Amino acid sequence: MDGTFQEQAKVFKALCDPKRLAILEQLRSGEKCACVLQEPLDLTQSGLSYHMKILCDSGIVVSRQEGKWTHYRLSLSGRDYALQLLKKLTTPKAEQDSNCQKCE
Repeated sequence: MDGTFQEQAKVFKALCDPKRLAILEQLRSGEKCACVLQEPLDLTQSGLSYHMKILCDSGIVVSRQEGKWTHYRLSLSGRDYALQLLKKLTTPKAEQDSNCQKCE
């Protein structure tokens, strides 16, 4: 399988979990420290780390380190990439002959 598909799948993996969607909702109001994200979702530190790695690997979220805490925020370029990818994958190509050569 094409490595490009592996990279693209990371975007959809990031969006297919309720906890990650809840994290994205929290980040809509601005950058948040991991400690702030952890409590309302009833996640352990390792549980939050797992979800944040998937979100960051997708490009939808970016992080920065400040002391012992990591701060997360939404990435506009990651969002734009996700939107373009979804549009590309769900837009039919120019009309082609719909007759299947194998079926004739």
